[in-house]
Amino acid sequence: MVGVNPNPSARNAQHGVDAKEILLTKRPRSLLTKEGALSTGSTLLNLACTDHPDFGFLKGYYYYLVGDSASGKTWLSLSSFAESRLNAHFKNHRLIFDDVEGGALMDLEHYFGKKVAKDVEAPSYYKKYPRHSDTIESFYDHILALIDQGDPFIYWCDSQDALTSTAAGKKMREQAQAREDGKEEVGSYGDGKAKYHSEHIREVLSGLRKTDSILGMIGQTRDNLGFGFEKKTRSGGKSLRFYATLEIWTAVGKKIKRRVRGADMEVGVRCLAEVKKNRFTGKGGKGRQVEIPIYHSHGIDDVGSCVDFLTKAEYWTEKDGIYMADDFLFKGSRAEIIGHVEDANLEAQLRECCASLWKEIEDECVVERKRRYE
Repeated sequence: MVGVNPNPSARNAQHGVDAKEILLTKRPRSLLTKEGALSTGSTLLNLACTDHPDFGFLKGYYYYLVGDSASGKTWLSLSSFAESRLNAHFKNHRLIFDDVEGGALMDLEHYFGKKVAKDVEAPSYYKKYPRHSDTIESFYDHILALIDQGDPFIYWCDSQDALTSTAAGKKMREQAQAREDGKEEVGSYGDGKAKYHSEHIREVLSGLRKTDSILGMIGQTRDNLGFGFEKKTRSGGKSLRFYATLEIWTAVGKKIKRRVRGADMEVGVRCLAEVKKNRFTGKGGKGRQVEIPIYHSHGIDDVGSCVDFLTKAEYWTEKDGIYMADDFLFKGSRAEIIGHVEDANLEAQLRECCASLWKEIEDECVVERKRRYE
């Protein structure tokens, strides 16, 4: 271009800018704030993800949520939608729920509020099939179309296991035709999903950053019948983990039961959530596994999970079913202290207590060594 010096150092010198000074200038790391981060809907899961009680997901990234059946995966994904409607910095984000399994039949307004019920939408790139993706190809077409439109979005795919592929559909029809014609069936060559993920998810990642969007992918666990120490595995290939900022695994803990008219009735389940890959803190594993009660009639019980965490770690004391919460100036049963927190609107104070205790535990995990770099 005429009149423009192609040498960057020379251009900087022309304007009195020291290139070396620019390179050496410290740039502050992006902090987890309401402007850039979103809650998972669970204080304890937020802490397990980011060490922050209010935020678990950062704009511009992809997250992988893997778990057993009925272990709370859909509840957690939809709760992030509800949290977005409590955060003014996400009010313009489109809420896309790709219900591939057709399994999310709960009352959205009852569990997640009127705004979520009104704002949540299905992928709409294919006008002929507007309700959900059906193949791995259509899933990526939906995502890339949203990115091209430029609007920020939060997109959850439930689940990638339920997606088929064009290749698998073609093979199925060929086998059906062979059976009808009395011919030998052609063997299966796989569905090609792992390769397709690997080839396309990279382009999606750059689009998420450009639009300040969030992509969440749900996966199902499978029994690991091969060699290795892991009892569970999942499908979809290595790229789903490689490119994920967080990989969270959930499992079913103890069932929550209540005695009703002489019978023990199941009223909920305790979701066990473990962060297996964490690009925020690098920390994970069973030592930081959190337990989240989920009630059929209520959804995620965040207050109850916080009370249990504070008691289990002996921040509060419990004896014979009576809890001593000295900092809350309260003594009573678990149900009574939960009611006290909710009636007095002490949820924020409760989250801070959990964050303080979490930090104390993390500080005790620090290995004290001489620093190699200053």
